[in-house]
Amino acid sequence: MKSYIMISTTFQDKKEAEEIGNLLLSQRLISCYQLSEIASSYHWKGKIEREKEFLMQMKTRKKLYSKVEQLILKHHSYEIPQIIAYDITNGYQKYLDWIEEETTDSLMQI
Repeated sequence: MKSYIMISTTFQDKKEAEEIGNLLLSQRLISCYQLSEIASSYHWKGKIEREKEFLMQMKTRKKLYSKVEQLILKHHSYEIPQIIAYDITNGYQKYLDWIEEETTDSLMQI
């Protein structure tokens, strides 16, 4: 079985999230993304912060993780963005096949 992952990251701005998500799609580094508005609380520079953010979840092949990370880091406005990958251990095979078909590492123009 091939290896697939879901990557999550957050953004303060919906426009930035959509721009980076669409760039990842156009480079075929991810098969899709979902964007949800969330409320976040976190420690940052000695204080507890509470912010509205946008959570992006993306599906891709595990071997493309480093390219996805590089592109996010190049274009993200956060000093230390959340970029976390989760292994997809099981899934509907036709959906996993679709992830495979929709992603490639041959374009790579970060």
